[in-house]
Amino acid sequence: MKTECTKKRYQFQALGRKEILADFTGGTLTSDGGGLLLREVEKRSGVLSRFAKCFTDHRKQDLIEHSVLDLVSQRVFGIALGYEDLNDHDDLSRDQLLAIMVGKPDATGKYRQLQRDKGHPLAGKSTLNRLELTPKDAGPKNRYKKIVMNTEAIDALLVDTFIESRPKPPKQIILDVDATDIPLHGRQEERFFHGYYDTYCYLPLYIFCGDELLCARLRPANIDGAAGTVEELEGITTRIRTAWPEVKIIVRGDSGFCRESIMAWCEDPERNIDYLFGLAKNPRLVQEIEAELAEAEVMFECSNEPSRLFKDFHYQTLDSWSRSRRVVGKAEQLAGRTNPRFIVTSLNKDEYEARALYEDEYCARGDMENRIKEKQLMLFADRSSSATMKANQLRLYFSSIAYVLMQILRRKGLAGTKMAKAQCETIRLKLFKIGAKVRITVRKIWIAYADGYPHIEIFRQVYRNLQQIPVLA
Repeated sequence: MKTECTKKRYQFQALGRKEILADFTGGTLTSDGGGLLLREVEKRSGVLSRFAKCFTDHRKQDLIEHSVLDLVSQRVFGIALGYEDLNDHDDLSRDQLLAIMVGKPDATGKYRQLQRDKGHPLAGKSTLNRLELTPKDAGPKNRYKKIVMNTEAIDALLVDTFIESRPKPPKQIILDVDATDIPLHGRQEERFFHGYYDTYCYLPLYIFCGDELLCARLRPANIDGAAGTVEELEGITTRIRTAWPEVKIIVRGDSGFCRESIMAWCEDPERNIDYLFGLAKNPRLVQEIEAELAEAEVMFECSNEPSRLFKDFHYQTLDSWSRSRRVVGKAEQLAGRTNPRFIVTSLNKDEYEARALYEDEYCARGDMENRIKEKQLMLFADRSSSATMKANQLRLYFSSIAYVLMQILRRKGLAGTKMAKAQCETIRLKLFKIGAKVRITVRKIWIAYADGYPHIEIFRQVYRNLQQIPVLA
């Protein structure tokens, strides 16, 4: 007797007098038809081509079917399309649309060397996994895993793509620094418990400038949240100042980055870098704004609405700071409680008045947290299930390059549309997830999109915007 799962046709509840029947004979279809927009972005930016050059491939080139560019493109495009796991690629290896995005001439897999691989134009999870598991000292004599990642080159690529995003040198840039957690559920290398996040995790460091990603550094959780910030900023600011010698640089972060080592590094006259950090409150600081807190309380009693005042003063810790620094205190009265807050800065009082410095300059750093959430949750930067720190850093890089591609699409393709500020998940659902039929002939590849696609006008505008950008040779 045949089991239910062997049926070739599926009958659903009728619509009136009409039967509803379904089967899997529709031909070569895809749910990611809009992914071709990402391929257009790559052809005009070359981000993936440059990313591939950050690896040294010790394989015998005459024996391989998937180049490093193929492998990294498949992985990054997969993340952008919503496939977070390496395991997904065993099924995706048959996906003709993804093969077209990657640039496989044999998009059907008809001419693969081994019979078992025919019909699979793309790499499976085992081949892709060699990228992550290659040891850093691998060479031609290694048997399988011999594609070596160059961390410094990838770090430089992130900064270079940021510099190239500006058509002319800006007068000022703000580098936002922040740390977050990546929860761990296995026995990964350098796995530690973090008391604040109340879990075993990694503690990655991110540096953004507006919406542009400049640094994604994976770190263990048994360190201070600001550890390594100076080293990352040193490389980034040196590269930026080489391109833009006159640019004013401000480093901004919460109180977790208010460290003597970072502030002293910024204050070095040879660097000429300003900073703006949150400052954890303490009794001495609160005492400094007692009068303002009392006045804010009176204002609240009169208006019954939150009230705030600001005080500009100089402050030095008892032993951790090497000098007195400018501090702005916010004396705020809310319903039933006071809310004192403080920031410390090297910015000049004549240029930045206390209230504007806090409300307009410091509070704007909250947008970086949205970028981190976008990267962590929508581009799967939190997928750190590999055993080694190096492999998980590469996964973080894959997510980072996917973010860079999405940001270029957002900045150039979506400019002038109502989705110009859309997050990655919205872009994916509205622009990439389009049902389409793929038909490959000898001379052409035909992509027939579903005529019920509801966002066709935005798609057309994005396409037109991208066509205005020259294709790289």
